[in-house]
Amino acid sequence: MTVFLAWTAAPLPDDEVARLEGPWTELRVAGPGLVLVESTESLSRVYHALKWSLEDEDAALVVTPVLERPKLKGLAPGTTTWLRDRTPRSADGED
Repeated sequence: MTVFLAWTAAPLPDDEVARLEGPWTELRVAGPGLVLVESTESLSRVYHALKWSLEDEDAALVVTPVLERPKLKGLAPGTTTWLRDRTPRSADGED
C-alpha cells in the first residue's frame, strides 16, 4: 500500500471527499486543499482519478508518493497518527 499526498486549488469539503470513488482504500483531508490517499494503484492512476473527480477541470493539482514519515504541523487532528501507521520511519531514524 502506498500513501500519496495530493494538493489542489479546488475546494475539497470533507463530506465530498469521503464520497469520491477511485482506486484507493482511503482518502483523508489533512488541510485546505490537502488530501492523503492510501492506494495499491500507481501514481498515474491515483492522479487521474483525483483529476477527474474535481469539479473545476482546470484546477491546479499535485500528487506525490509519501515515501517516509514527513515532518508536519497544524494539519487536521489525527493526521500525524494516520501517517505514522502507514509510512516507514525516515531514513535518518528521526521522527
